[in-house]
Amino acid sequence: MNFKQSLQNILKKINLSKINQRNINFNQLSHKINLRLIAIIVLMVLAISLTLTTYAALTTSQTVSSAGGINVSANLSVYSDSAFQNNLTSINWGTPTPGTNVTKTIYIKNTGAGVSLALSMSTSSWNPSNANGPISLTWDQEGKRLNPGQSTMAQITLAVSPTIVDITSFNVQISITGTQ
Repeated sequence: MNFKQSLQNILKKINLSKINQRNINFNQLSHKINLRLIAIIVLMVLAISLTLTTYAALTTSQTVSSAGGINVSANLSVYSDSAFQNNLTSINWGTPTPGTNVTKTIYIKNTGAGVSLALSMSTSSWNPSNANGPISLTWDQEGKRLNPGQSTMAQITLAVSPTIVDITSFNVQISITGTQ
C-alpha cells in the first residue's frame, strides 16, 4: 500500500472527508442564503415602489369654487361728550361778533360693522342764504378714516367775516358724512 492509499484510509477512519465535504456544502449554502437575501430585499423595494406608485395613481382631488358676502353696515354717531353718551342734535354758536371765530368740540364714532369710513363735513340750508360766505364752517377731521368702533374728537370752527353786514342771525344744517 502506498502513502496516498494509507492517508485515504486514515481519513476514512476519522471522517475528515465528510467534514471537508460539509465545509463545501456550508459555503454553497451560505452563497445560496446571500442570493435569497438579496432577492428578498429587491422584492421588498419593488413592492414599496409599486405601493407608492399605486397610491399616487389612486389619489384624486376636486376643486370647488366658493363665494360669499359679508354683512356690513355703515353708520356714524355724533356726540356732545367724550363718553359718547349724549347724541348731538344741534350746536348753539351764541352771538359771535364780526371778525371772530367760535370753536366747538364734538365726538364722532363709527358705529357700523365691517366698513371703515372717511369723514367729511358739508353745510346746507343756510338761512338767510346770503350768510353762506360771510359765515363759514370748517373742521379738523376732513378725510380722517374711522374703523368700526373707532372714535375721534373733532373741532368745528365757525368764522364770521369782519365785513359781514345785515345778518343778525342765521341757521345752517351741518352734515357729517362717512364714506367707504
